[in-house]
Amino acid sequence: MSALPPYAGPGAIAWHYGFRIFCGAVLLFLILPILVIIPLSFNAEPYFTYTKEMVTLQPEAYSWRWYQDILKNGMTAPNDNMWSWEWLADSWNNAQWIHATKNSFIIAICATLVSTTLGTLAALGLTRPHMPFGKLIMALLISPMIVPLIISAAGMFFFYSSVGLSQTFPGIILAHAALGTPFVVITVTATLAGFDNNLVRAAASLGASPPRTFFKVIVPLISPGVISGGLFAFVTSFDEVVAVLFLTGFEQRTITRQMWAGVREQISPTILAVATLLVLVSIMLLTTLELLRRRNERMRGMSAG
Repeated sequence: MSALPPYAGPGAIAWHYGFRIFCGAVLLFLILPILVIIPLSFNAEPYFTYTKEMVTLQPEAYSWRWYQDILKNGMTAPNDNMWSWEWLADSWNNAQWIHATKNSFIIAICATLVSTTLGTLAALGLTRPHMPFGKLIMALLISPMIVPLIISAAGMFFFYSSVGLSQTFPGIILAHAALGTPFVVITVTATLAGFDNNLVRAAASLGASPPRTFFKVIVPLISPGVISGGLFAFVTSFDEVVAVLFLTGFEQRTITRQMWAGVREQISPTILAVATLLVLVSIMLLTTLELLRRRNERMRGMSAG
């Protein structure tokens, strides 16, 4: 936070501190619903409310039972030799939340690879100075961000059902790739806006082939934007629930689909434990994005640090 200049008057001082208090209040209002679920995930009782014992900070009111339930729910022998190899194998193969977590990571990683590849190639083409119908193509590529998701999911359901991709891993991966590609296109296009094309001409004049120029010159310079777009695509796939409700069966059930089923079928604080872990994952991804943004600024000479 920058210090006030010595000549600042009472009005400037009031604005300085008032603006920061207002921003802090808005931030607290936005993140408070997220922070509330974290203590509730340690509730020893199967409730979604704070008990009297929790409010008074009594140790017996807090428990890891709902985090353990992530590993145990659905096991054939949940209490037999806990943490043995047989127990871990039972959890890995049969626990519902573990099954959903594996599906979420498999689908998100595959969808991220597809959307990052297609989005990067599309951004490279759209930034060409003589790209025909560039604005129209850009509008089509980012349309999944504009069209209501329920409409996109319904359209995907009817189309994928007709071609046999509904309730299959390739189908949900392609659907998530379509939803994540616009984020890659936007971030890579923004990165290419400051790209110096003279570097490409210099590489060509020194005898570098187009593939070598692409991998040795272009890719290292745009990699922060590509990685940022890939992370956005990963988060979009990992947190997506509407298309999952339309396109997946039990075998393709993801974490978000499992949470939806838990809310409708069996309300349990395990959902809060999973939500807390997802918040931690989101914080790590946001931290990575911020570090990439700062690295991109340094590479482009926009920051002295």
